[in-house]
Amino acid sequence: DDVVEVVGSLSKYFRTSLSKGKDLVTLKDEETHVCSYLQIQKVRYGDILEYEIDIPKELYVYRIPKITLQPLVENALYHGIKNKRSKGKISVIGILEKDKIIIKVIDNGLGMNPERLKQVIESMQKKTENNKDFYGLYNVNERIRMIFGSDYGLSIQSIYEVGTEVTVCLPCVTFDS
Repeated sequence: DDVVEVVGSLSKYFRTSLSKGKDLVTLKDEETHVCSYLQIQKVRYGDILEYEIDIPKELYVYRIPKITLQPLVENALYHGIKNKRSKGKISVIGILEKDKIIIKVIDNGLGMNPERLKQVIESMQKKTENNKDFYGLYNVNERIRMIFGSDYGLSIQSIYEVGTEVTVCLPCVTFDS
């Protein structure tokens, strides 16, 4: 049963990754992509991983750069939950805020101390030789800013031994816009 579930999720994951060559996809497609990823990881990590995705259906039509949420969820799993070494939860929450789409990726994992958080934020905002550990965050943030402008992108909050919250800020853009 697990093999059938993983193969189905892997198939969806690759199909949405390719997204017919488009750089922007609907938030619904991005949700499908991250859900497939989490289903695969749930089989892999079993009891230590719980997740929830709460993106209201009215947000599904808005555009998002493809493969925006999966790297954030992957970071939450590998740097937060996995290092916690006990049961953890990842939540992906979508909110419409005036003329912006806000998506939060929240984990109750290990979190970061203030020094580490500062290093992550700095590395996310500028390309340096030393930020290869933060390439996923840098890449997602840069792609959002290149497509939509400097008013949009990522922000991070974290408390050591409590968890981390990464916020994605995007404009309300549809394929008709």
